[in-house]
Amino acid sequence: MIISSFCLLNFPLQAKVINVAAIDWCPQICIEKENPGYLIDIIDKIYDETDYQLVIDFYPWSRAIKLVREGKVHAILAPAKSEAPDLLYPVNEVGTQTMCFFTNISSDWEYQNTESLQGMQIGIAQDTGLEELTNYRKQNPEQFQVQPYVERFVKQNAGKLQNNRIDSFLFTLNATLHALNRLGINAQFRNAGCVSQSKIYFAFYNGKKNNEVKEMMRVFDKKIVRMHKDGSVNNIMKKYQLENWKTLSENKF
Repeated sequence: MIISSFCLLNFPLQAKVINVAAIDWCPQICIEKENPGYLIDIIDKIYDETDYQLVIDFYPWSRAIKLVREGKVHAILAPAKSEAPDLLYPVNEVGTQTMCFFTNISSDWEYQNTESLQGMQIGIAQDTGLEELTNYRKQNPEQFQVQPYVERFVKQNAGKLQNNRIDSFLFTLNATLHALNRLGINAQFRNAGCVSQSKIYFAFYNGKKNNEVKEMMRVFDKKIVRMHKDGSVNNIMKKYQLENWKTLSENKF
């Protein structure tokens, strides 16, 4: 069962509560109760019929990472390891993400490699993993316009494109397409190429009370394997018109 408490609970919490920090990142994570996003549907089913109860609160991305690092929540949905390498990660991922460049429909620019980024002004979200572009960004910080990731990120960067303040913005494929469709402006923009796909995780606080969170992780790993085998993950992904990923570890639990 999921509860959205809309307030921060102090850690440590009651032994069987998992306090989760999340972001508005549809269709992966949504504030809507009827269609809360496939990541929330997956973890809800994982901890359903266990002794655990999920309490999910929504924050800006940078704050969500800070809260789990400080032990003020148990877990966070859903970073790539490069975004918060100091957290504890289960063996298995909860999904994948693909980072893609978006431009105005009139642009003929295509991302091919870092050489193709020369002279570009690029919008990115703070504290998000850029995969193979990480080193390029460090070497060329003047090319990147950084904004906190909040629910307005795609809308704001679409506006920057239309006003020629940036040449492209980089964000996750499914979330960008969902936001542009919801805004009714999808026809004004185009996918100009993607960087490598990365795994995303239900990641946990890495500090005191490790035995507690390690048991939460063990339950996650055991149940996610079972859900892939019995088709539960496939059914959840189909609900959001998305395809399943098939990269589970062969580890036995």
